[in-house]
Amino acid sequence: MALIAIGQNRKMEDYLESVRRAGGEPVEVVVGGETPEQILSRVDALMLTGGGDVDPKLYGEARHDTFQAAETGRDDFEIALARAAVATGIPLLAICRGMQVLNVAMGGTLVQDIPSQVTGALEHSVPQPRAGNAHEVWVSKGSKIATLLADHMEDGETCHVNSRHHQSVKQAAKGFEVTATSPDGVIEAIEKPDAPFCVAVQWHPENFWRTGEFRELFEGLVQAATTAKKR
Repeated sequence: MALIAIGQNRKMEDYLESVRRAGGEPVEVVVGGETPEQILSRVDALMLTGGGDVDPKLYGEARHDTFQAAETGRDDFEIALARAAVATGIPLLAICRGMQVLNVAMGGTLVQDIPSQVTGALEHSVPQPRAGNAHEVWVSKGSKIATLLADHMEDGETCHVNSRHHQSVKQAAKGFEVTATSPDGVIEAIEKPDAPFCVAVQWHPENFWRTGEFRELFEGLVQAATTAKKR
């Protein structure tokens, strides 16, 4: 069974169960334990999870008034983990804050506060974790996301997602493609097209493990991990 490292989160249950339902074995990793290299040497894939804001000093900006720090040490640890994962090509799925960590780790920047910095912004902080109709996202045809979520797409281009974030990717890192946006222009997914599996989404698919709306994202990660494990 493929081992999937999952970065720390205050609400781990949904991430753990999403991986189990997809056929993988979750392995929790925390700040202050092993080095990123040690972690990745004993697992088959990595998942970066949601949480507090990435410190904007890491992408060359001053903190916005709405800044909410993550757990101590988490930024540096997860950025190192993301860089190591991309460098080794280990399958990677990044969710919400995880998408922002990945983008910053690879040289991208963030919108620090969508309500005050995006003109005409939709509501991106819907509190109900399993409300799947917060807003729609427009998905790029031919992308990994489009392939994985084909059964959930309307007209092959849109799907509805939950939403619980006030930050997002601003400038995608070099080598990454924007593969989903919301109608207000907020970036909702990025991918590294030359990697076997390197996908990041801004919404919270893990909240739906009971009903399976986005299970294919986790199945895609586990399948990629299993393939890599056999090599």
